[in-house]
Amino acid sequence: MNFKKYLPYAIAIFIFVIASIVYFNPVLSGKKIKQSDIVQFSGMSKEIADFRKENNEEPYWLGNAFSGMPSYQVSTYYPNDFVRYIDKVFRFLPRPADYLFLYFLGFFLLLNALKVDWKLAVLGSLSFGFSTYLIIIFGAGHNAKAHAIGYIPMVVAGVLYVFQKRYLIGFSVTALAMALEVYSNHPQMTYYLGFCLLILGIVELIEAFKNKELPSFAKQVVIIIVAVVIGVGVNAPRLMAMKEYADYSTRGKSELTINPDGTPKESSNGLSKEYITQFSYGIWETFNLMIPRFMGGGTVEKLGEDSEFYQVLEQEAGRSVARDYSSQVLTYWGKQPIVEAPAYIGAVLFFLFFLGIFLVRGKLKYWLVSATIFSILLSWGKNFPIITNFFIDYIPLYNKFRAVSSIQVIAELCVPLLGILALKELFSSKISSEEKEKSIKKAFYVVGGIAVFFILFGSSLFAFEGIRDEQYGQLPSLMEALIADRKSMLFSDSIRTLILVFLSAGALWLYLKDKLKQVTVIFILGVLILFDLISVDIKYVNKEDFVSARRVDKPFTPTKADEQILQDKTHYRVANFTTDPMQDGRTSYYHQSIGGYHAAKMKRYQELFDYQIAKNNIGVLNMLNTKYLIVGEDKVQVNPEANGNAWFVENLLVVDSADEEIKALDSLNTKKTAVIKKGLIANRLKFEKDSTASIELQNYNVNQLTYKSTSTKDQFAVFSEIYYKDGWNAYVDGKLTPHYRVNYVLRGMEIPTGNHTIEFKFEPKVIKTGKTVSLTSYILLLLLPIGWFLFNNKNEQKN
Repeated sequence: MNFKKYLPYAIAIFIFVIASIVYFNPVLSGKKIKQSDIVQFSGMSKEIADFRKENNEEPYWLGNAFSGMPSYQVSTYYPNDFVRYIDKVFRFLPRPADYLFLYFLGFFLLLNALKVDWKLAVLGSLSFGFSTYLIIIFGAGHNAKAHAIGYIPMVVAGVLYVFQKRYLIGFSVTALAMALEVYSNHPQMTYYLGFCLLILGIVELIEAFKNKELPSFAKQVVIIIVAVVIGVGVNAPRLMAMKEYADYSTRGKSELTINPDGTPKESSNGLSKEYITQFSYGIWETFNLMIPRFMGGGTVEKLGEDSEFYQVLEQEAGRSVARDYSSQVLTYWGKQPIVEAPAYIGAVLFFLFFLGIFLVRGKLKYWLVSATIFSILLSWGKNFPIITNFFIDYIPLYNKFRAVSSIQVIAELCVPLLGILALKELFSSKISSEEKEKSIKKAFYVVGGIAVFFILFGSSLFAFEGIRDEQYGQLPSLMEALIADRKSMLFSDSIRTLILVFLSAGALWLYLKDKLKQVTVIFILGVLILFDLISVDIKYVNKEDFVSARRVDKPFTPTKADEQILQDKTHYRVANFTTDPMQDGRTSYYHQSIGGYHAAKMKRYQELFDYQIAKNNIGVLNMLNTKYLIVGEDKVQVNPEANGNAWFVENLLVVDSADEEIKALDSLNTKKTAVIKKGLIANRLKFEKDSTASIELQNYNVNQLTYKSTSTKDQFAVFSEIYYKDGWNAYVDGKLTPHYRVNYVLRGMEIPTGNHTIEFKFEPKVIKTGKTVSLTSYILLLLLPIGWFLFNNKNEQKN
């Protein structure tokens, strides 16, 4: 074996490991990054983790958040999840260094598919991995997003192999990479990958039409589709469960036609347009892709003692106050609700991107430029409603995802990719030196010209006023100082961009004049790019974000209120009104909470909160068995009116629509009457009161509940558990028995006379079906490439 052939790959991997560890060096001392979303996730997944540890099985349901919901999109280990072990091979470093390494490795494989020299491929991989947006998502805890982004270049590499007519490796890489991509469990990023590949396919189709190679193109498309289907099929249990749940989640269609205030509700098959476009990139804000603090950086920034803000505050309130308040200044003046940091791609990389526009020839350039423009236009969201509304209304699944600005992940891929391809062409002998010089000049004029324009005119173009500036309204001089600092940020960062572009262009120019060697130019560009990106990244994600492992593994400390409640060992629910219950994972860490933290909670439950709980309807809290209300860190109110785990009602109120169903709860006596939608039950509506009747919860397990009932007459029982028809089955004395949705979200069922055992078991059929599909897909993933290889080998021997 020729080991020298593989030495560059070993060097590249070594560089990636070192770069990942050095940037996130606190992991070497055992520290972990504290991520807000992951802290909330710890609360949401606590009951699942405990159940998994005690029973060595998956519950597929959780009861400690939102009064109960499927665990499919929270934490679930699916059957036949063998791809998990392949993923662990790639992610062997401590988190989040593992994701950064995955960025590097994925992009390196993509550039390798495009036959880029390994040294340039390393440069490109570092450029991609240190892109500011890809780093800042670690701070927020968007690990699944980072995970998915890491595998996107691998999928693209596989597809490119197929279009290069390297069918076996293309099929194998596409299928495996797609399996890993879907496993990462961030459908939005995978969906955006689909757009990127669709644009590539259109460009390839046009090229095939021009060259009269449509049959070959059709063959390639079939190979890609089969590979993608197998990769998706490997994850069948996950995808099928998520698809099933999506219809019941906030991403599904609502049956309501009215808003909580009674006004007509906008009809939608997914999320509302307002919610989808809440995080829309400003059109002018797009320039922060190449000028980092074009709009003030992140929502809050630290301003130094030389800032106008600090100096004015020091004059008005003293040095101590100035130091405190200058560490968290609202410098961002764009229109997004919150921004962790600018989605900075890099001044040098944008210079190289434009160099690629002028220098690179052929279909790859058209794909990368088109995909970049496409992603930026869609990232504008409500600021560019013509295209955004079209996609929301007519493009399948587009209305299932929020934060449209995150589609810029396509640009995060395409800009450095075209930039590296530009260097590949520059270093080749295919293009004349004269054309190379012209291209460098044009790229410098474009990017440098943009920087010069904002240096000269930037401070006079905008008002520099943000959506939160009213916080400084009482001190006009402070507001004026803040605006001055915002102008200064734009001015100084524009100069920064100009200098970096000038140095990059100068290095390339000296190379063309034979003053610098190729390897020296790559080194200089590497230094400039890493300085450019890391100097921005480090402001937002750095060693200060790391804490001891114990604080991450056990992120919460029980309050006196928690300790008081935990003395009660019965089954009940807790409402924490010291915070927004629907954005609270902490309470779920200790209790069965009526709230939680998740973007895709059950739609009917979200509506129950918006239409009833938010209006302080105590009757609804009672029917959810809300026994304790946390109203202060050390203050708990006991609710003696909670209905309990189950109770018998005397009447069923039948309504015709979901509107009537939710409105009926306004004044419903939930202890005596249950509301049910017409058509769900065809039997009796009144039940004779039995003063001796009782129903009690005997055993609670997250996926199985057992009750005992006693009555001398037929009864109708309501259970304070969330109804979910695609999984929960009810049994009376071991016999499967129908149960119904009552009170908008709860379960109800008829109980015959006598003594009975009632059991609810969560038995989702979708998991069993998906298990069969995934096993079949794994077999195909393994056997098809092997058979293909043997077939090709046999033909080669014959020839």
